[in-house]
This record gives sequence, C-alpha cells and structure tokens, in this order.
Amino acid sequence: MRIAIFCHSILSDWNHGNAHFLRGVARELSGRGHDVSVYEEENAWSVRNLVQEHGASALSEAALMFPELRVRRYRLDHIDLEAELDRQDLAIVHEWNPRELVTRIGMHRAGNASLRVLFHDTHHRSITEPDAIAACDLSGYDGVLAFGESVRQLYLARDWAGRVFVWHEAADTRLFRPHAGERFRDLVWIGNWGDGERSRELEEFLVGPVRMLNLKAAAFGVRYPDKARTRLKEAGLDYEGWIPNYRVPEIFSCFRAALHVPRRPYVTHLRGIPTIRVFEALACGIPLICSPWEDTEGLFRPGRDFLIAQNGSETAAMIFQVLNDPDTARSLSVSGLETVLSRHTCAHRVDQLMHICREIGCRDSSGHGEKRCVLNA
Repeated sequence: MRIAIFCHSILSDWNHGNAHFLRGVARELSGRGHDVSVYEEENAWSVRNLVQEHGASALSEAALMFPELRVRRYRLDHIDLEAELDRQDLAIVHEWNPRELVTRIGMHRAGNASLRVLFHDTHHRSITEPDAIAACDLSGYDGVLAFGESVRQLYLARDWAGRVFVWHEAADTRLFRPHAGERFRDLVWIGNWGDGERSRELEEFLVGPVRMLNLKAAAFGVRYPDKARTRLKEAGLDYEGWIPNYRVPEIFSCFRAALHVPRRPYVTHLRGIPTIRVFEALACGIPLICSPWEDTEGLFRPGRDFLIAQNGSETAAMIFQVLNDPDTARSLSVSGLETVLSRHTCAHRVDQLMHICREIGCRDSSGHGEKRCVLNA
C-alpha cells in the first residue's frame, strides 16, 4: 500500500514527542513492504530549534539513524499537493500541521474516490485548545485516529468528526529494548518543566524525593528556565538538557529507576492516556514510578508493571523500595516489558491500522504480502 504521513517533523524530536511514535509506525510499515513517504514542513519549528541549539549535525545524525524514513520537505505555497496525494492509497495527517494543509487534503479526498485520509490526534489540545481542533475542517476525512478513548469521546460529543478510532501510541521495540549497562545512577526524569501547576508537580514528585533520599539523579528536557535549573541543582539533580530520543534506551541503562509525571490534562480530563514515555520506559525494562494517573482503558497492570504514588512522600518511599529491594525492581522490570511486548508495540498498532484501513475501504489494505517484522524481546 502507498501511504503518506503528513507531520510537523519526523526527524527532529526537539520538544516534539509526536515524532517518536510516528517514526516507529513508519519504520514498521516500511519493514512490511509498504511504500511510505513522510511529508514535513521545510522550516518546521522543532527543526529550527534543534539546529539553532545543536547544529545541523543533529538533524543529519537523526537521518542516519533512520535510513528507512523517506522524508520529503515541502513549502505549503509550493507543494503540488494534488499530485502527491494522487500517488497514495492512504494519507495520515497529524494534528500538528498547518490548518490550510489539513483542509486542502480533506477537500482533495472529497474528489478522489480511491484515496482514504485519516486525521491523527496525539495531543491534549482537544481539551486545552478546543477552538484549534474545531477550526479544522475534517468533513472530507474518512476518520480520526485518537490516542485515547477520552479524546475519541470529545470528537464525537463536539461533532468534530463522525468516525473516530482509538489508536494509542506504542513503543518502537526495534529501538526501545533493555540494554546491558552499569546502573550507577539512581533516578532519571525525561520531560519538560513548565510554569504554575506543572512546576509544583515536579517540585513534589521529582525535586522533593531526590533531595529527601539524596539520590544520584538527572533530568533531561528543554525549556528549563534558570529558576528551574537552580531548583534542580539545589536538590542534587543534574540537568543534562535535550537528548535525542533514539539515545534514551542507552540513558535508561545507566539508571536504576525512572519517574513519570503526566501533565495535568491527562490526569483530570484525558484519563487513560499514558503518553509515549510510559511505553518507552517499560519497553527498556527500567522500573517505573508514576505520579497519579488512572488507567481507565486497562492498558497496563498498575502495581505490577509500574508503581503509582499519590504524593511526594509515597514517591520517595517507592523509589527507596525499588533501589533497595532487588526483587521489587526485577519484578517491575519483567512485568512492564512483558506487557509492552504482548500489547503495545508499533507492530501491534500497525496491525490495528490495517484493520481500520479495511473498515474504511482503503485500497490494497488486505495486508497480503506484508513482511511481518520480528519483535526484539
């Protein structure tokens, strides 16, 4: 099948977590013999920031890491979109695209009976910026891929789309797998800081426990203001800045535990959505401690695959247990990895996508001739 993926950027993951899953899906599709083209804006915001902070070599390195990704950079005012779409059987259009592009693709679909198009939403914008989603004309689309049931319900309730499928993110297990390493550091946090409520959450669940336990800990991410860096340093946390996502498995192998602190929208309104970091951590076999979130869709086995702490004191106690009880650490590692490999890999999501394609009548979606990929355990 000929598949086009339109996204903000697939090579740069500078403050752009959506690239993680899209890379994994594109690689899985290509590995099965599908003809995949990825379209990203020539001067994408994430790319500009990556090159500005780390140089063009960072982008070149990402391209070398993912040689199977055929990336086509375009300018919205120059691309012959109709000609590009006429070559495709399916177009997946991520929500972080120019509104004009989203609209033009939908209009083209209305006049092309052989093409199918799906809108892909992997963000909390449906709650935090609903006007931005409402402004997207999805009338010409064959459906929406929503990364959680709560997002699916929002699209239906607000009449943004008539057909919405749940399509969770997942781990690219070609890349995210356990690595042998000397775990000489205690705790790792990967994510961005933030103002207001976000900074208070990180103070409680990250900074406080690290200081209380005197841990060898590190934080990775971008856009940390000077005040946040000072707070980390005072608590004994090393701030190590941005790291390309393909190096995260290597980083995990140096730590004995990882922390996940979901953003407030995923706790209060978009329950059941774990975001990509949970899948990736469990796929690497690192014991994971989470601040409160509710697994309403039964994706995991909380308490077995990872631990959930209700406050900073519980977080400290759970970290202490993982660091000092090898049986607990081993059990979490084995259980979390088992769940990911059995249910939450990009291979599983491509299987689901093929089923959705058949449901919407996509041409050449039988899956016959697919070269199935062997998962790395």
